[in-house]
Amino acid sequence: MKLAWAMLTAAILAVGLAAGGASADANKQTKGKFDDKFRQLEVDLPTPNTYRTASGAPGEAYWQQQADYSINATLDEAAKRITATGTITYRNNSPHPLNYIWLQLDQNIFKQNSVSRTTQKAASDAVSISAMRQMQSLAATPHGYDIQSVTDGSNAALRYTINDTMMRVDLARPLAPKQSATVKLAWAYNITDHGLFGGRTGYEYFRDSDTYQFFVAHWFPRLAAYTDYTGWQHKQFLGSGEFTLEFGNYDVAITVPADHILTATGVLQNPNEVLSAEQRSRLAQARREYAKPIYIVTPEEALANEKEGATGTRTWRWKAGNVRDFAWASSRKYIWDAMAVKQPDGADVLAQSFFPNEGDPLWSLYSTRSIAHTIDVYSEFSFPYPYPTAISINTWLGGGMEYPMISFNGGRPVKDAKTGVNTYTRQVRDSMIGVIIHEIGHNYVPMIINTDERQWTWMDEGLNSFLDYMAKKRWDEDFPGRNGPSNILDGMTAYMMSEDQVPIMTNSESVKQLGNNAYGKPTAALTVLRETVMGRELFDFAFKEFAQRWKFKRPTPADFFRTMEDASAVDLDWFWRGWFYTTDHVDIALKDVRAYRFSTRDPDVEASLQRERSATTQPDSLTVQQNRAEGLQTYMERHPEARDFYSENDTFEPTNKDRNDYQSWLEALKEPDKSAFEAALRDNPFIYFMDFENVGGLVMPLPLRFTFEDGTVKDIVIPAEIWRDNNEKVSKLFVETKKIVSVELDARRQIADAVRSNNGFPQKNEPSRLDIFRSTQAGARNQMADAMVELRAKAAPPASATAPIAPSN
Repeated sequence: MKLAWAMLTAAILAVGLAAGGASADANKQTKGKFDDKFRQLEVDLPTPNTYRTASGAPGEAYWQQQADYSINATLDEAAKRITATGTITYRNNSPHPLNYIWLQLDQNIFKQNSVSRTTQKAASDAVSISAMRQMQSLAATPHGYDIQSVTDGSNAALRYTINDTMMRVDLARPLAPKQSATVKLAWAYNITDHGLFGGRTGYEYFRDSDTYQFFVAHWFPRLAAYTDYTGWQHKQFLGSGEFTLEFGNYDVAITVPADHILTATGVLQNPNEVLSAEQRSRLAQARREYAKPIYIVTPEEALANEKEGATGTRTWRWKAGNVRDFAWASSRKYIWDAMAVKQPDGADVLAQSFFPNEGDPLWSLYSTRSIAHTIDVYSEFSFPYPYPTAISINTWLGGGMEYPMISFNGGRPVKDAKTGVNTYTRQVRDSMIGVIIHEIGHNYVPMIINTDERQWTWMDEGLNSFLDYMAKKRWDEDFPGRNGPSNILDGMTAYMMSEDQVPIMTNSESVKQLGNNAYGKPTAALTVLRETVMGRELFDFAFKEFAQRWKFKRPTPADFFRTMEDASAVDLDWFWRGWFYTTDHVDIALKDVRAYRFSTRDPDVEASLQRERSATTQPDSLTVQQNRAEGLQTYMERHPEARDFYSENDTFEPTNKDRNDYQSWLEALKEPDKSAFEAALRDNPFIYFMDFENVGGLVMPLPLRFTFEDGTVKDIVIPAEIWRDNNEKVSKLFVETKKIVSVELDARRQIADAVRSNNGFPQKNEPSRLDIFRSTQAGARNQMADAMVELRAKAAPPASATAPIAPSN
């Protein structure tokens, strides 16, 4: 720590620093240079109205559309094709007459001439085997919707126009406000091989057993959303921006091979027709079991079922109320387990998992438990889970996708080549648990808090990723975070410093580094908001208020920003502007620390202190030191007769005038200044001035840790408003009763500061361990498989192997 001992009067005045930086927003700065990072966000947000209020709540005239569906579908397993008919009843709750409606045809993204496929870029002059297989598959099998008919409720043909992934249906007459229209459709499409095309839906082929599982989504023409803020949300589906949908009621019948187990959004209506008596009995038992999952179909039964084969078909009938989508999965390979989840303020929920034997032992142990844990934590932050069930299905190796009440999730063990036992890495286990928490969590956002995913990915993925981070930390404190570190803030600093990024408030199809931008950075932002800026009490109340205001409604970013402020009385405009509208990062440097004590002004007291300070801060020159070491005497030492007044009195020696001036100053002190001065001398506190510089551009609170001479520690947080007059440099006065020996900024890693080397005073050098030799091995460590390896005899370690490394200063 730099110590600058100097005389101070009792009055301490803060010194203002020159402002810097140029303003880039519409409020043009013409005099001097000043970038107002605390400018109110209201000037940029949409104007409040009767649909959406200034408080962030739905207005008295808020409306949203409703689309109910009745669908009959058949899965042709051999052809891997779905054929279906359906009736849509569309209610116009808007104040506008509608001449037409728009439907989403998401399967059309797989057409050869889709915008998504024709705008794919080449990374290099090479063609992969996978790309070659895709081209061959597309040439052999057409993909995308085959729309066979579109009629009204009277079966009269309706004119329709298909534009890539959107279809406009022209109504026979304008649909008036508060009225409904019926549209009937017939369609078919070929299901894609997920292993080849990826995406969010498809089939998986199991070569060992020559059988399939089908996980089916975006399988029917879905109503595009019509909203108060954008009209029809019919941005084309290019692959990144997910889905903006209307709530409705579903009545669905799906015919599949007779030996399949089928699960779907909603509640099964005909269990007596499709489930055995034993399965129904086990299911009833699971509804009463809160401690652990119960098998409805055991691993042994699933293995036998996939081998037996069956002819004929079976129709499964489902109903789902007030959902914005419908998905399903079907296979003869499924193990099925379930357990009940008790909600203190809501109805019980049936948590269910469906997975092939290839998923065990991982899925039997963790999937359904992860569902139950997710519901417990998410409900605490928002509202009781309102649906009767939550389902996790093992559909692929990694990643996940969400739909109402049902999710498709990855994560599988691998079979050990020597033992034949299924083992898995720690990474696979944590990834599987993490993705299930995330995808089940999506039931809350966007399936209930119905955000516009096509426009703002972060409102869907970011809000949910924050909640799944909260849930993961309650599952295991060391649960890994995004990009590796357990602390999400540490995992995001490299991204936030990178050049190839865009602000969070960017349209979904234009986002760069989607995972970091839409998932990780919003999670980090909301974590900082909860733990540091607002505090848990204010944040949790405001976040729950937002969730409950917008449950089964469609919020925009402005509704979220406004509600968080409205429910907390915390001005967060600087926070939203910095984190969500810019690519600034956090790098705050602690530039200097200067220490002082109050001067007594008594010349006899101060003289000795000044003499000691001078000896410390202005030591003798090397020439003088060397001369003295060689025994050389100065002229004055050799000729004492030449000494005068100044030779006997150094520059610090007080005079009688100094003493008289001190007495006059004391006599002139009047109350209350006299008492204040006497108290300052009596308490004799330690005075510190600290300088901070905002290097990264993102203004943040200053979390500081003081370590005192006696070993005690003090943590304080200076609010971000300290930067409001100058967002580049600030100085701050601190008065302490004990001597500070070190200061650390962001010691608890709570503001995502990207550069830690400038956070300490004095600067820290933290040692690490260096391997003499290091070898690399591809792939994650499979600790479970490694534990099965036969142990060899130990080699004798080097003599110094256990010697500790000496710490450096």
